[in-house]
Amino acid sequence: MRALITNDDGIDSLGLVTLAGAALSCGLDVVVAAPSAEASGTSASVAAVGETGRVLSERRTLPGLDAEAYAVAAHPGLIALIACRGGFGGKPDVVLSGVNLGSNVGRAILHSGTVGAALTGHLNDVTAMAVSLDVGLDGSEPLWDKAGEAVRAVLPVLLDLPAASVLSLNVPNIVDVQGFRWAGLARFGAVQSRVEEVGENEVELVTVCSEDTPAPGTDAALLASGYATLTALRSVARDPSVERPLPAWPR
Repeated sequence: MRALITNDDGIDSLGLVTLAGAALSCGLDVVVAAPSAEASGTSASVAAVGETGRVLSERRTLPGLDAEAYAVAAHPGLIALIACRGGFGGKPDVVLSGVNLGSNVGRAILHSGTVGAALTGHLNDVTAMAVSLDVGLDGSEPLWDKAGEAVRAVLPVLLDLPAASVLSLNVPNIVDVQGFRWAGLARFGAVQSRVEEVGENEVELVTVCSEDTPAPGTDAALLASGYATLTALRSVARDPSVERPLPAWPR
């Protein structure tokens, strides 16, 4: 099976190498295509970086990794789209995005480029998984090996799911992980953006820890308790539960 490995932290991220290495150890045929610069918070954006609209890529060699790799001037959602349409050597069987430096939990995953790449794979009928390591704002050293262990354990589960399934895996950044749990999405997430006025007609978004206490059983709560969490996601879909009788067209 062919796997596209991408991320939103950029081609030089150790998390990217960790994810690609885990996929290789599971017997997948790996191609790496990741943003040439950090692209966090880009969601599923398919905007190219640059003014021409053409997507430029450069072959790269990643440390300790025997796999084809490209640094791409694009956001991860667009990279996943290009791959699913036959770029980077052909359509993948699975899109793996991460390992993100920081958790992606709660409904705030809407904004994540890591999750956006996985959902773009799902929209193009490709099974996908976003992987994130819960490295907080305190500057803790990332335990990439723990993320790799989690990926190797979960990949067989992912590949046994129905076609075009998509999972979000969050791994606690601790030595003694308690195990895996299926989890719902918290109301928001582990971090939030706070708006601060810094001058006339100018504001700044400051990232702060969420002050909300996550509900039991949600990804944020379980992750904080030392569990690696798995959340099955679905992309944009109709919600008939809110539909009501419509008025007649004005005449």
